[in-house]
Amino acid sequence: MKILFKWFLCAFALMSLSYIDAGISINGFESALLATLVIGFLNLIIRPILVVLTLPVTLISLGLFLFVINAFLFWMASAMLEGFQVQSFPHALFGSLIYSFFGLMIDSALERLFTAQSQ
Repeated sequence: MKILFKWFLCAFALMSLSYIDAGISINGFESALLATLVIGFLNLIIRPILVVLTLPVTLISLGLFLFVINAFLFWMASAMLEGFQVQSFPHALFGSLIYSFFGLMIDSALERLFTAQSQ
């Protein structure tokens, strides 16, 4: 149940990005749900591989290159889907930062909600 709540809330967060940044567009809630699923899949499968391959650059940049990896995966998701478009890499960087922030807030809120219910 927690996974479904997170999926829907992350889709709403992605929809809100299109209102925050004009360079990000989403054609509807269904596209946001699919984009959220694709972003999650890319973060699960591709991100660990990229992190290992770019470890020297990440260490030299003191971890800042991880932002570039996140932006690249965000942009890659938009390239794979028709209903989710990101105009340029700077928009992908900004969008991935805000989307990650929303994700942290959602995780924190759901953890509190489900912990309170179990007690």
